Amino acid sequence: MKINGNQIKIGNVLEYKGSLFIVTKTQAVKPGKGGAFNQVEMKSIIDNTKLNERFRSDEIVEKIRIDLETFQFLYADENELIFMNQETYEQLSLDEKLLEEKKSLLREGMIVDIELYNEKPIGVILPETVILKVIDTEPTIKGQTAASSSKPAILENNLRVMVPPFVNNDEMIVIDTNDLTYIKRAE
Repeated sequence: MKINGNQIKIGNVLEYKGSLFIVTKTQAVKPGKGGAFNQVEMKSIIDNTKLNERFRSDEIVEKIRIDLETFQFLYADENELIFMNQETYEQLSLDEKLLEEKKSLLREGMIVDIELYNEKPIGVILPETVILKVIDTEPTIKGQTAASSSKPAILENNLRVMVPPFVNNDEMIVIDTNDLTYIKRAE
């Protein structure tokens, strides 16, 4: 399916320069002079290299159709992540590099979607948010305004995120899995 350069979104798989790329970041840019463009960061599915490209709205790119299947995360084994298909109960073993830093967000029993191209796994889509416990953060300083500051926090999976000053140790917080940022306290 052909799409315009301004329609490219995170997670799209594109056929570009004779290879397959998954889009990892996009930013719409409207400079003072010249036409607007979409700044796109892509990762090659084949050799794991990164590529930054500018796509103008009149440029056409080929978006590859991928299949999604629902899997349950079972466990991690050395450098492999083991998933089970929710319909057929078949197990699938994936290299942990497919998830990069987001692999620390996986929990036993978590339901994910695995992207398949020609029946080959090319990506894992995590739930939009996860709830994690803060294990280490600086104490709140009295009189510090919440609007203008944030502080670093280390979570139970050793992920480091910036949180508002009112968040304390042992609190449960909601994290956005797309950009690994704090959303709110867990209820």
